[in-house]
Amino acid sequence: MATGFFAILDDVATLLDDTAAITKAAAKKTGSILVDDMAVNAEKATGFQHDRELPVLWAIAKGSLLNKVIILPVALLLSAVAPWLIVPILIVGGLYLAFEGAEKIAEWFGLHHGHDDAPVEALAGSTPEAVEASKIRAAILTDFILSIEIIVLTIGTVVGKPLAVQVLVTAAVSLLATVGVYGLVAAIIRMDDAGLALIERARHSARWSCRMEDRAGRALVAAMPWVIRALAVIGSLAMVLVGGGIFVHNIPALHHINEDYLAFAPVLGEFLAGLGAGFMVMLAVWVTGLIRGWLGGRRAEH
Repeated sequence: MATGFFAILDDVATLLDDTAAITKAAAKKTGSILVDDMAVNAEKATGFQHDRELPVLWAIAKGSLLNKVIILPVALLLSAVAPWLIVPILIVGGLYLAFEGAEKIAEWFGLHHGHDDAPVEALAGSTPEAVEASKIRAAILTDFILSIEIIVLTIGTVVGKPLAVQVLVTAAVSLLATVGVYGLVAAIIRMDDAGLALIERARHSARWSCRMEDRAGRALVAAMPWVIRALAVIGSLAMVLVGGGIFVHNIPALHHINEDYLAFAPVLGEFLAGLGAGFMVMLAVWVTGLIRGWLGGRRAEH
């Protein structure tokens, strides 16, 4: 009886060792996506009233956890019974991300095609609560696409492993992604509060280090507007880059072009692929809007 019990413990220990080793490898493989994920979600979590930033971030984080709870079993099932479906799903998600990023980049140059925040807010309602809820839904949808790629990449590292290892590794990476990304985002959007706390502590302290604390606090407060602007830019570029990365890694023709002509800067190839796809989707949306408007006018005439 005791021998059987220790044999079970040994099996559990072996399983946990394998899980830890593979989780570390999977985390390295998804590291670049997690950085992009952080940039995108930091940009999505800003632009709210100061007292609403953390509640909004918490709502998005809960949505992110729910996304992963939904995606994980579906992705494992698809990888077992219909692996050919994973790439088309990734590409559709990549098109969405590329479109969102290209749309923001177009707005930097004053190009609007009728799919900006104003119509969204008008549709959602004019109250701050309705606008906030609309932005949270948009952020959770973007997180859903990013979560699909993180989970699919993780599953790619555990192909051929026992089912228990696949589930544990994928769940561990998913949880670490959510906690790590949204924990860092919370720290970023509360950087000014940390600066004010340092200033206040220095004001009521007679220690020799109070001057350094005061300067550090003022630097954090002064840097906050620049950080917010930088996050808006980095988040938009990251969406294009993630979308382009999906295309380059999953469409053989683009992969060969990137290797043959842009081997010196593969990230540039991914960015150009994402930007091109994003602008094509923008054009399709614009043309669809024109056609719908024309058809609506024809119906009104009759």
